[in-house]
Amino acid sequence: MSRILNAQTQAWLQVFACAARHLSFTRCAEELHVTPGAISQQMRQLEERLGFKLFHRVARGLELTAEGQRLATTLNQAYGLIDAELRRLNAGQFGGVVRLRSIPSFLGKWLTPRLPRLQARFPDLQLRLVAEDSSWSLREGEFDLAIDLNDGSYPGLASTPLMEEEIFPVCAPSLLAGRPPLERPEDLEFYPLLHDITAWRGSYEYAEWEFYLASIGAPALDVRRGHTFNRNHLTIEAAIAGMGVAIARRALITDELARGVLVVPPFGRSVPAHKRYMLLYAQGALADPRLRALHDWLVQEVDQMVLAQPA
Repeated sequence: MSRILNAQTQAWLQVFACAARHLSFTRCAEELHVTPGAISQQMRQLEERLGFKLFHRVARGLELTAEGQRLATTLNQAYGLIDAELRRLNAGQFGGVVRLRSIPSFLGKWLTPRLPRLQARFPDLQLRLVAEDSSWSLREGEFDLAIDLNDGSYPGLASTPLMEEEIFPVCAPSLLAGRPPLERPEDLEFYPLLHDITAWRGSYEYAEWEFYLASIGAPALDVRRGHTFNRNHLTIEAAIAGMGVAIARRALITDELARGVLVVPPFGRSVPAHKRYMLLYAQGALADPRLRALHDWLVQEVDQMVLAQPA
């Protein structure tokens, strides 16, 4: 006796589950991107294979026969069990602890707001998050994955580029009140400046402003004044508070620009910072399913952010 549940019958049963859910060959055809005639033919072949009718044709569409209703119920239960088991397997495969190190600005401004999505995707993944500046050495064995902003050179480690960084000036709208218009780089002389001393580590504290102005071809300006901070997010918070004009990193400033708490002056086109965010890990580490899952999720989140940015 030949088996009823062969490969062809299994394929027909998947189509039947769709048709039974919609009680319409047309809507099922739309879901499966085939013609209603193809659905009708496959259901007729399935009925011939099984030896009983599955549907009654009625004025308003389709009705399940008693046999069809029993089969649809059984298939729904079976697919539910399969889905639940796949979820359990997925959770088990991607469960456990992952040590993720990141520079503080990226961790606080970019990654943390996205962590609920990661938790929903991998509920059993537990992160051990550590914020460290790029000046701290990246020693293999102290982390599973690390996110750093640098020139992309990390001897002894494998790496995946996440995104290039761009910089441009920003300030609070309130800072513009009562001062000359901030329309040209030369107008900066009427405004206090804010400096992130970690941006060009190993250089002097005014280096980022000088780099930016030189990159846009601005005339030489004296930027050796204003407040300095040792964290990028502190510089941005000071700018929001109206303390001065700051240099912002595009990857970390999206929300503030969207809310209008910071604005870009007319001359403030973005320029490449000649640094990139890198995802780092030991050679062969991505063979671990947990690390591969987190690695791929981070890459996908960056890709989605880049696609969402205006051209």
